[in-house]
Amino acid sequence: MNRRHDIDALRVLAFGLLILYHLGMLYVSDWGFHLKSHYLAGWLQYPMLFLNRWRMDLLFLISGLAVHFLRGRHSLPLVAWKRTVRLQLPLLFGMAVVIPIQPYVQGVDNGLVAPGFGAFLLRYWTGGPWPAGAFDGWQFGVTWNHLWYLSYVWLYTMVLLALIPVLESPLGQRAVAACRCLRGIALLVLPAVPLVIYSALLANRFPQNHALFNDWHAHAQYGTVFFYGYLLGTRGGLWDELARLRRASLATALVCFAGFLCLDRFMDISPLTPTAMATVHEVLRVLNYLYTWTAIAAVLGWGHQYLNRPFRWLPYAREAVFPWYVLHQSIMLAAAYWLIPLRLGAVLEPLLVLACTVAGCALLHECAIRRSRWLRPLFGLDAKPRVTASEGSMPLHGQTQRA
Repeated sequence: MNRRHDIDALRVLAFGLLILYHLGMLYVSDWGFHLKSHYLAGWLQYPMLFLNRWRMDLLFLISGLAVHFLRGRHSLPLVAWKRTVRLQLPLLFGMAVVIPIQPYVQGVDNGLVAPGFGAFLLRYWTGGPWPAGAFDGWQFGVTWNHLWYLSYVWLYTMVLLALIPVLESPLGQRAVAACRCLRGIALLVLPAVPLVIYSALLANRFPQNHALFNDWHAHAQYGTVFFYGYLLGTRGGLWDELARLRRASLATALVCFAGFLCLDRFMDISPLTPTAMATVHEVLRVLNYLYTWTAIAAVLGWGHQYLNRPFRWLPYAREAVFPWYVLHQSIMLAAAYWLIPLRLGAVLEPLLVLACTVAGCALLHECAIRRSRWLRPLFGLDAKPRVTASEGSMPLHGQTQRA
């Protein structure tokens, strides 16, 4: 089966950006993270904000695309089973084996956990107890840290699968067809409207916590873009339109981001009446989520135009991306824990942390994970490498598929 190479490439590049973003979290000032370097930079907030507003939404949209394709090949119970195994095994294994180094180095750095990883690991596996604030997730004894994404994707997948019979009904098909007919400015504006509404209704009441429970604003936002991915599918109409609009979506995104920054800074330096302040907050909200969606539309459009080709590196990279995602933050924080006290400088230190992260992920994937039939499923891979098109394939838009 033919592959949608652009979707594969965007998935790889999106997770690559995630690694760089987490590296930046070590060095950006005024933003909390598990560890912080001595070399903090305020200017990093701007590129970090530029990515922060759409990076996770893009990953959830791509995950929705994957469910769309699986539905075209399998029954609903089989899709549910495959997604559960693919997502929950790495989550549980990661929380037990891969993640513990993260709370350990954070707790030791905070001075609330005694050095000694073996003793820490026994307490971690048995649920603590831990001093308040020792590390993220100390209340529960264990934590999933960056692997929260897997739990959220699984939840949205199960909800979507429960709704698919409705979507595949005659009425549901008409509604889906109407969504897939969006063109021009409607495609660049209307998908942002629900995100703005969710923010207005839920953001203040339910700040994002990545703890699954009581995280209603995150669920509304990420669940919606996940559903957008399912609706987008792999048919040519919307993708061709996104490619046609790629310059307009990029320009709109840049204007919205610039407007957001200018208004945000204006609020910091200018006294405003309560009414004016409320108005500016609402304008900021609209700019924020219009930027989120148009940035995603630009990424999808430019990607479809230029990345839908069989790059030689892509087959290996699309298999490596899941193990790298599971491993990268633990390796990064372990490297930072040893390198930060050396005070190697604001250039050499981040370069070495990045080099250690890339080398650690590459070596563990190449030398251990991909060669082991029992390790592969624990990192989101099939037990045996596929020699034909994998079930993650994204078919070209001329092929038959459901919904």
